[in-house]
Amino acid sequence: MGRIFCLMGKSSSGKDTIYRALTEDREFPLKRMVPYTTRPIRDGEQEGREYHFITEQELTRLEKEGRIVELRSYDTVHGIWKYMTVCEEEMDLDRYSWLVIGTLESWHALRLYFGKEKLVPVYIEVEDGLRLERALKREQRQKKPEYEEMCRRFLADAEDFSEERLREEEITRRFQNENIDRCIKEIKLFIQEEMRYN
Repeated sequence: MGRIFCLMGKSSSGKDTIYRALTEDREFPLKRMVPYTTRPIRDGEQEGREYHFITEQELTRLEKEGRIVELRSYDTVHGIWKYMTVCEEEMDLDRYSWLVIGTLESWHALRLYFGKEKLVPVYIEVEDGLRLERALKREQRQKKPEYEEMCRRFLADAEDFSEERLREEEITRRFQNENIDRCIKEIKLFIQEEMRYN
């Protein structure tokens, strides 16, 4: 039976880097479940890698097709940005395991949609000071830095990933990302064990 490994963590915890490392490793048996968003693409991002970047019209079409697993809206300094998980037509959970980046909301919705037994959480943690430093460096690399939006995301994460909410969603195993290579290695070992025994 395939599983869906849900990579979660606060902003600037290294999720995108870890996601790329796991899905670009040809010897690692995970398929990519790429999230969708209506927000603009950032410098350095690529369509179909971090996200599928879609319009409101494309979102409406996916909703009509009944393929939206979960949908979140964020009131940003630039207006409403939407993020969603879409059930891809070729998804085969009987034969393959998948990796997706998500939030606690998407984790909850995925469990309801696919079944609790098919979902495995992979929660990434970084000390807040280091995370803020990484967020600032990332923003400074943008052609047009959005510091206000960076701060909004950083503060929202405290509530979105509160200890109470993590307990409610049964997120117990955590991976510390102080060193990205070591963190990726630990996550790979964890996923291999989960796939071996389930």
